[in-house]
Amino acid sequence: MKVAVVAEFYPRRGDPVLGVWAHRQALAAQAAGAQVHVLVLHRLVPPRASLHAGPGAAARAFGGLVRDLRGGTPDSDGQARPPDYGNRDAAPDTRDCRGAHDDLPVTYVPYVSPPRWRAYPAWGAWAAPALGVALRRLRRREGFDLIHAHNAVPAADAVRRVGLKAPLVVSVHGGDVLYTAPRSTAGREAVARGLGAARLVLANSRGIASLASAAGAGEVRVVHLGADPPAAGAARDADPTLVTVGHLVARKRHADVLRALAVLRARHPTLRYAIVGDGPERVALEGLAARLGVDDRVEFCGQLPPEAALERARRCTLFAMPSTEEAFGVAYIEAMAAGLPAIGCRGEPGPEEIAAAGDGFMLVPPGDIERLTQRIDELLSDPARLREAGRRARATVAAHFTWERCGQQTVAAYEHALR
Repeated sequence: MKVAVVAEFYPRRGDPVLGVWAHRQALAAQAAGAQVHVLVLHRLVPPRASLHAGPGAAARAFGGLVRDLRGGTPDSDGQARPPDYGNRDAAPDTRDCRGAHDDLPVTYVPYVSPPRWRAYPAWGAWAAPALGVALRRLRRREGFDLIHAHNAVPAADAVRRVGLKAPLVVSVHGGDVLYTAPRSTAGREAVARGLGAARLVLANSRGIASLASAAGAGEVRVVHLGADPPAAGAARDADPTLVTVGHLVARKRHADVLRALAVLRARHPTLRYAIVGDGPERVALEGLAARLGVDDRVEFCGQLPPEAALERARRCTLFAMPSTEEAFGVAYIEAMAAGLPAIGCRGEPGPEEIAAAGDGFMLVPPGDIERLTQRIDELLSDPARLREAGRRARATVAAHFTWERCGQQTVAAYEHALR
């Protein structure tokens, strides 16, 4: 079967981590037998006049750009040159929208829209004209049997507005039901429209599936994202090291781990903490580490490409991310796949589901520094228990959360939607 994947969040030159889960699921579906072409909604900063004139006028203002993008920039041999995905720092080349990423064909679909804070629920309307051009061109060139949109807003809403007669599958990763729908009437209505247009909705956990049903989805299936257990264990850091991999935002609660580190330094004098990721909370976290007197124990690694982030985490001892509003949490299972026990937050859809699937994953109440400290201390103080927890963590991922399993379930969902 041929599948057109439409996604707002997807790895790109300047941010190879953005939406990497959508890319990995597309790769997994391809490995399971689907023929996949990805269309990425790429928002451009538009002229102010086009914003006031509405979506249609803005699309016309960029019509020449869209036409330039339809075949990429040809090399001397007449073939489209793929984007340079290896150069993380390169700015997007708006002349070259077609290429391949890990052997997946990818087309960037440029569109314009008002600021996110003001009009995010309407972004589907702004993206639809350019997406319609790209989908119709793809249908003429290669054909597709089904469209898979990642998130109801803006991707599924944009697909719905295009009006092509093709089955639509929508993946809900959390943002639709945890942020967009609850924050405004416009958001709630846009999510309902996107989910309501789907023949089948895929949720990354049972908790998100329940929220998607309440938000307007019809038939819903749970398809977990995955991780690949490495063939051999990585060499560990000489000192015991906690690690968190995630965007530096308040809800990830890196500050809780820093406070636990400060409490534990007397019992574990060589304990360190590696923070992989970047974001608006970095300066505050650096200041907190200094005030707690643990800045010499903390390594701010910054945002790393996916493979480098995995490699850094695998050298550590224990994964700790007591975050809230966690729809699933691929970072947990990536760490567990490498044999690191993981700690998450009780009451969150993803962590609760991972913990229920097997051992090696522990939950603590949100904001409970004392319980978090206790769990870390229990594992670090008992090497045999730590090793066994790591072994069970790896077994849990191998049994329930591999990319191979994700790909098979995704393709089975496609087949169901086509029927």
